[in-house]
Amino acid sequence: MTGSNLLIKGARLYGEGDPVDLLLADGVIAEIGPEIGTGLENPDDTEVIEADGLVVLPGFVDLHTHLREPGGEDAETIETGSAAAALGGFTAVFAMPNTDPVADNAVIVEHVHRRGAEVGLVDVHPVGAVTVGLAGERLAELGTMAASGAGVRMFSDDGHCVHDPVLMRRALEYATALDVVIAQHAEDPRMTDGAQAHEGAVAARLGLAGWPAAAEETIVARDCALARDAGAALHVCHVSSARTIEVLRAAKAAGVRVSAEVTPHHLLLTDAVLTSYDPVNKVNPPLRTGSDTAAMRTALAEGVIDCVATDHAPHPAQAKDCEWAAARPGMLGLQTALSVLVHTMVEPGLLDWRGVARVLSERPAEIAGLPDQGRPLAVGEPATLTLVDPDAQWTVRGAKLASLASNTPYEGMRLPAQVVATVLRGRITARDGDIRK
Repeated sequence: MTGSNLLIKGARLYGEGDPVDLLLADGVIAEIGPEIGTGLENPDDTEVIEADGLVVLPGFVDLHTHLREPGGEDAETIETGSAAAALGGFTAVFAMPNTDPVADNAVIVEHVHRRGAEVGLVDVHPVGAVTVGLAGERLAELGTMAASGAGVRMFSDDGHCVHDPVLMRRALEYATALDVVIAQHAEDPRMTDGAQAHEGAVAARLGLAGWPAAAEETIVARDCALARDAGAALHVCHVSSARTIEVLRAAKAAGVRVSAEVTPHHLLLTDAVLTSYDPVNKVNPPLRTGSDTAAMRTALAEGVIDCVATDHAPHPAQAKDCEWAAARPGMLGLQTALSVLVHTMVEPGLLDWRGVARVLSERPAEIAGLPDQGRPLAVGEPATLTLVDPDAQWTVRGAKLASLASNTPYEGMRLPAQVVATVLRGRITARDGDIRK
């Protein structure tokens, strides 16, 4: 039955307490309580989901998604990426600017924003480039993109480091004036030229050029100093090194406005998987050691790392089905993010479901300044939420994912927890593995 209202019966808010009903009407949570369904005035105008004790959380927000459109539609489109996001429990995603043409001007960011709205499965927020063409030579029109119809709130040259300290300082100063965030891909390119894998025993044994963790740590340390002086909001993309965490910890203690994300794959996978030479495991920054992975988990639990972001990076088959050195870096992540987080953080007791809401919903929404995402599950709040079966088990098959690409590193892996339904402002966008338009 499909109606203008939605009643979720018997769900557990944040996985806590006794099951309750949630009535969603006019895009907001209208009522929360026991057995709401028995008193509905117009039951025929209400769609019902029998939750039977499932966990309800605020909709997930991904600060780091590659939707590839425009120019990379052989790997992903805004429509297919939005579908993957909705099926993964996401209600908002931030689309990185390394498209073709680059999203370094108002025309491109407005196209991405408009196309996301046309698809309508998730809120698609374009990320503007920091520098023209991602070339690292001169600043892009940050103010114009921020003032555009897309209302750009985050800027990044992701895939490339804004390496010039003078240029990065200027970008951070503009960010302060515009009240936006600069998200840095922390990698000193002079230290990673030709690098293929984390610099360590595995890379040496496999004959792969080493990628030193210091290439990340030094940029983060420099940028924290620049952000401190500018009073700017700095966001560090895909943290991978344990020593980077210590830099972040010290910067936060000193009052620097710095936030950081970790990807699901850096919570779970290590460079030990590279022994297969399968390019599906090639990613930037590279998979590192078990001690680094353990440090990521601890830092996420403590809040030194603020949130989880997927770095969803689809590629066509020919970009991965080749020799290691020629393969493009990147992995799918939208539909597996929750399950990997549950496996690495919830099952070992490092996070509870409130913690999942913090790192997948609340903190990313706060970092990006989204007023209607990551909100509490309370009466009067936006009806934007995700319904999760915590007891489900499922096997990952890349060919069955919604993305055009299938480059998942979790192929054949059995993972816990599954998204049952995703709701965007009271409208179901995904339910039981199917998209609802």
